[in-house]
Amino acid sequence: MILAGLMLSMILASLDQSIVNTALPRMASDLGGLAHLSWVVTAFMLSSTIATPMFGKLSDMFGRRNFLVLAICLFIGASALCGVAQSMGQLVFFRLVQGIGAGGLMTLTQTIISDVVGPRERVRYQGLFTAAFALSAVAGPILGGGLTTALSWRWVFYVNLPVGLVALALILRALKPSGRRVAHQIDYAGAVLLAAAAALALLLFSWGGSLFAWRSWQAASVIATVIVLVGLFIWRERHAAEPVLSLALFRIQSFTVGTVTMGCMGFAMMSAMVFLPLYFQLVLGLNPAEAGFMLLPQILMMLASSVIGGKISADLGRPKLFMAGGIALEAGGLASLALLASAGAGIPWFWGALAILGLGMGVAMPNATAIVQNAVPQAEMGVATASMSFIRSMGGALGVAVSGGVMTARLGADLARHTEIDVQAVINGGMGTIAALPDTFRPVIISAFGDAITASFEIGGGVMAFAFILALTLRGTDFVTTGHKPA
Repeated sequence: MILAGLMLSMILASLDQSIVNTALPRMASDLGGLAHLSWVVTAFMLSSTIATPMFGKLSDMFGRRNFLVLAICLFIGASALCGVAQSMGQLVFFRLVQGIGAGGLMTLTQTIISDVVGPRERVRYQGLFTAAFALSAVAGPILGGGLTTALSWRWVFYVNLPVGLVALALILRALKPSGRRVAHQIDYAGAVLLAAAAALALLLFSWGGSLFAWRSWQAASVIATVIVLVGLFIWRERHAAEPVLSLALFRIQSFTVGTVTMGCMGFAMMSAMVFLPLYFQLVLGLNPAEAGFMLLPQILMMLASSVIGGKISADLGRPKLFMAGGIALEAGGLASLALLASAGAGIPWFWGALAILGLGMGVAMPNATAIVQNAVPQAEMGVATASMSFIRSMGGALGVAVSGGVMTARLGADLARHTEIDVQAVINGGMGTIAALPDTFRPVIISAFGDAITASFEIGGGVMAFAFILALTLRGTDFVTTGHKPA
């Protein structure tokens, strides 16, 4: 029952990432503003990124159960509010609240399972969690596209309610309180500094090149502020009695390489995945449901490879080999997507590239998680897992922000050459405005969007190539014991 409750909780958070993507163009059209499209995702990623280390550290201090229950309740309540949002501002704010709950769900589910299984078995169980992530991603695009087409995009949030209630019931019944009542010193200053630095960094990448030029005093001011905040955070963590992020963990090579490669995976995955449904709908002319089905090869391969790869890796005890191989496949899949989009290839070719991408993700992610968890002491499992989740989420949020900024800038530059087209109307109006344009403009619009979205695939492929080189530097990660260290 614990495993079922944890996997449902994982599905609850990951489903919301995938189910929203296919509904994003319709949201932008109904609430106004394709330029705000990435903010529906960025707001969620921002708050979940900031919340992740807080949940991890507090769960190390006071136990995991109550914080997991809190995260589920926050997520369910915010999902209901997202469903009734009447403006883009309301939707973005409710997504911020929803992201706080998601940050707790993503880190606590993986931490709790590491409390109850041994080091060698972690890669097997993390494979199951990756499979749960993939399963929700299978249902997400299909449910998102189907609900948006048949009912409304609002139902992509309402569907979270029954899943969340079942997960909550299982956790309350099966997971017992730890009973720990030890006095702790919560690092409030460190938490505030970390939240401020992360938020400003994400805003910089989201606004740079659109709201203000990169070579401007505004950009320089934000960069300087981020540097100062990061410096203050590092100073604070070195002196705090119980720091939010233990800097000593980053002296462990396996932990550092594992967390950075997970950040690269998050960056590449989100930079491509958020804009794939937009490419399928705007460039290939598919409806939301068809765009959701396009992602099936990727998700099915991810589902199969995470379960099978996790078992084989646990048996062989060679997680580095599997992680590096998976990252190489991810880089190849993203590079293939960029080439196919540039060439204007047909649907079957995209299926092949997405299958390669899913195969790599399913193999790499559980092995990276196991490498990070096996590198740290059990007493710091929560903060270590949270640090990994934080950097992965930070990478994902940066991926969305960077790709969204590049896409908007390139789209504006391409369309600006055609004076007869109202560029801002196209960027802000969304698919409804594009559909209302004369047919003579459609080839120009499609070409501009295809060129703009292709940039996100190119960026993701480059980041994963760097992650592959970094993964090759790992050493001392082979499993040497089958024993279980009690939580």
